[in-house]
Amino acid sequence: MKKLQLKNYAHYCHEIIKKLIIVRYYIPNIVKLKWWGINFSPKIKFDGPIIIRRLPSTKITIGEGCYFSMSSRHNVFGINHPCIIATKNKNASLTIGNNCGFSGTTIGSFKSIIIGNNVRAGANTTITDGDGHLDDPRTSNPQAVVIKNNVWLGANSLVLKGVTIGENSIIGANSVVTKFIPANVIAAGNPCVVLKEINPSKATNNSAIQLIVETIEEASF
Repeated sequence: MKKLQLKNYAHYCHEIIKKLIIVRYYIPNIVKLKWWGINFSPKIKFDGPIIIRRLPSTKITIGEGCYFSMSSRHNVFGINHPCIIATKNKNASLTIGNNCGFSGTTIGSFKSIIIGNNVRAGANTTITDGDGHLDDPRTSNPQAVVIKNNVWLGANSLVLKGVTIGENSIIGANSVVTKFIPANVIAAGNPCVVLKEINPSKATNNSAIQLIVETIEEASF
């Protein structure tokens, strides 16, 4: 009984500290978003300092209820760096929907990245629609990336240019996504391939967290 009380007290203290951290970083990050001319909802949370870079003539939009995590305190997989959001080329755009969560995620738009609602990006994930050094003759032109509603990106996964990921799909940890992934599937690997379909009846909930809980026992990784 005493041990249980101690556990409950420890959990309570952890939650209080977590909320204080979110409050601490809210105003500095909101100021930063305004400074860089980001379109965003005030209903947004941070647990560390986000890194933002927006080039002139580009656009970044962040929906309401999004959570940017930069602290390993809140992620048992460990976060290697802050969340980074950037436009990297003239006229690039980045649109993030509502109720998305990012943990040490890097998003770099050279052309167009559209992220839907209820998307969860695990620890140290990367999303980019370009190769980086556009002046290098070995690179090709940027290609738009679309990540649809309720997608779950596993820790350390990498989404590359020209990719569309369909609604409700789950991408396994450490995957490299180089081509189209359909809706309602579990996919993983390097390169990422479809491993299993998700029962559509289990893909009706808007929460990616609920979806992965209901399907993970059926998956054969």
